[in-house]
Amino acid sequence: MQIQDWQGHPHLKLAIGTDHGGYELKCKLIPYLQNKGIEVIDCGPFEFDPKDDYPCFAHPVAQSVVMHKADIGLLICRSGVGMGVAANRYPGVRAVVAYTTAVAKASRCHNCSNVLVLPADYADEALQMAIIDTWFSTPFEGSRHVKRLTQIENGSWYPVSQVELADPELGALIAEGFAKNQETLDLVASENRASNAVKAALGSYLTDKYAEGNVKDRHYPDCDCVDAIEQLCIQRACDLFHAEAANVQPYSGSLANLAVYTALLQPGDPVLALNPSRGGHSTHFSKNHISGLPYKVSFYEPNSETELLDYNIIEKMVLASHPKLILAGGSAYPREIDFAKLRKIADRVGAKLMVDMAHVAGLVAAGLYPSPVPYADVVTSTTHKTLRGPRGGLILCKKEYINAINYAVFPMIQGGPLVHVIAAKAVALKEASTPEFATYAQSVIANARALADAFKTAGLRIVTDGTDCHMIILDVRPLNLTGTECADALEKANINVNPMRISCDDLFNEKAVSGIRIGTPVITTLGMCPEDMPRIAQWVLAVAQHPHDEALCNTVRTEISNFLKAIKKTLIPST
Repeated sequence: MQIQDWQGHPHLKLAIGTDHGGYELKCKLIPYLQNKGIEVIDCGPFEFDPKDDYPCFAHPVAQSVVMHKADIGLLICRSGVGMGVAANRYPGVRAVVAYTTAVAKASRCHNCSNVLVLPADYADEALQMAIIDTWFSTPFEGSRHVKRLTQIENGSWYPVSQVELADPELGALIAEGFAKNQETLDLVASENRASNAVKAALGSYLTDKYAEGNVKDRHYPDCDCVDAIEQLCIQRACDLFHAEAANVQPYSGSLANLAVYTALLQPGDPVLALNPSRGGHSTHFSKNHISGLPYKVSFYEPNSETELLDYNIIEKMVLASHPKLILAGGSAYPREIDFAKLRKIADRVGAKLMVDMAHVAGLVAAGLYPSPVPYADVVTSTTHKTLRGPRGGLILCKKEYINAINYAVFPMIQGGPLVHVIAAKAVALKEASTPEFATYAQSVIANARALADAFKTAGLRIVTDGTDCHMIILDVRPLNLTGTECADALEKANINVNPMRISCDDLFNEKAVSGIRIGTPVITTLGMCPEDMPRIAQWVLAVAQHPHDEALCNTVRTEISNFLKAIKKTLIPST
């Protein structure tokens, strides 16, 4: 969040509110402020009533500032404390209860206060006017104070408090999970930490809104705002990924994939995808997923020796099976995919090319991983993972397919869109378009490569001998563990990873799992850098080499907790 000073604004708007203790002073202050050229928004009260409640007037003033209807606020109550407490409940509000001109000045210099609270019973009218004049005339110093104010703003949003009030039992469970989360080294490649802005959109009034249909074609009334939000999200998706068209309604990446199959295929059509047991995803026509039922499925897989995709073999399979759809992308392939080659292969048989870029979408947005959009007919993605948004799905496509895809999403697969999630997707897409996000994405890859190097230095094998993205696949056979056993042991030490099948595992034995998948999106969001990766590798190895040593497990947990506390100065803190 950027800390911007309002001082010197050419057309200053001020929201004012009081309780009965400041009503008379408010009546005098409004013309005084207007004579200074300030536009005043009067939030009440509009008559003297000793029974009024100060939150009723503090809230609209604070909301006016947060929603940018006003640049600053002025509140008055008898002590000033109640108004100050109420106003400071709002992230973005920095309210000061000023009893002296010195306090008013310090609040501007050091805290960039944007709401002034006057104590009517503890300052006479002359002092109150002096406090106001001092507050208005003092600029924010900036410099070192920006960092501190940013820390306040980023760490001040705690929505669980509402849950704890309404449902103490559930609130306690969420708080317990959050506390555990703060002491866990999250190396799950498919997880991240969304910004407070994303989470605020998820918790907005939009969660109550029904809006079946598409933009300008709804089955419910009063959807003008929803139309604008969804259109904004669509436009941001198209702009960020340079796509011709987009559907932002899918509840998940799985449903995004299912919608594409529904739109582009007929039952019995031949399809070709990366084997889910060799780096693909279960929604890519796996026998365990509904997508594996209606179609004639063939799987390609990486070369057993190099563990890389062999495009010559893929081409031979395509020429032999003539698939209607070729699907690329997966959940455990850490190398770049040559989408241009796949496009040429698809064109040889008139097949459509679909890419699931769920894992690398954030890296694609930052220009650090090849974009499939210029080559694929359709691209699907989740909006969390490296994109660092809410849990949800996204479809990008050529214009010629958008009507069929829209119809497949609704009404064929989903009902009303989750408008609050679409709004959160729009926030994440805006964040992903910034230089700061590009720097973040660079760090994600740098951390993954540094972590891979640390494991290789320790003598362990990295599947494909490295990574081009946010994840590495570690072969744990030398540790005399299965991937599942290794992941379970690490979890007890507060280190989260996924067990993962690798090329040596028996395709016909689902319990054969010899690897673990490790990702760097979360730890990069938390501010870790390549210099931290050897320490992380040491923790993983220590636990994996002694999976039943409880004393060691406790030691590692403590070290991780202390380490995470030391790097609490996060890039985008999570609440």
